[in-house]
Amino acid sequence: MSTESMALDKPRSPRRPAARRSNFELHSWVFMRISGVLLVILVLGHLFIMNILDGGVHRINFAFVAGRWSSPFWQFWDLSMLWLAQLHGTNGVRTIINDYARKDTTRFWLKIVLYTSMVLIVAVGTFVIFTFDPNIPAD
Repeated sequence: MSTESMALDKPRSPRRPAARRSNFELHSWVFMRISGVLLVILVLGHLFIMNILDGGVHRINFAFVAGRWSSPFWQFWDLSMLWLAQLHGTNGVRTIINDYARKDTTRFWLKIVLYTSMVLIVAVGTFVIFTFDPNIPAD
């Protein structure tokens, strides 16, 4: 008998090639880091402008928001903050659900509630930012 036919498999080596895996969790992890950094910049900028600069919170009223959202720059700023915060938070809660929900059905329904609420909040927030009318009459 030749030594080639008597060779044993290496310990812990797969007998067949591993199934193709998605890189979703890796991309999710990278997204959390990038969106976290961007959110820190966006939120600190927002807090600085809204609460510290030019008189602080005492100047914030309907006219201030109307003036701010008349600029596409501030619309994009607030929209970016909304979308990144929602996606970042949803991704974090999705990870928590995966870690702690024991039953597949529980995990499924929790994710359905999570994704539905995320879509609704993003849709309503986006709608408000782009359809805000500064000329609403005060009653």
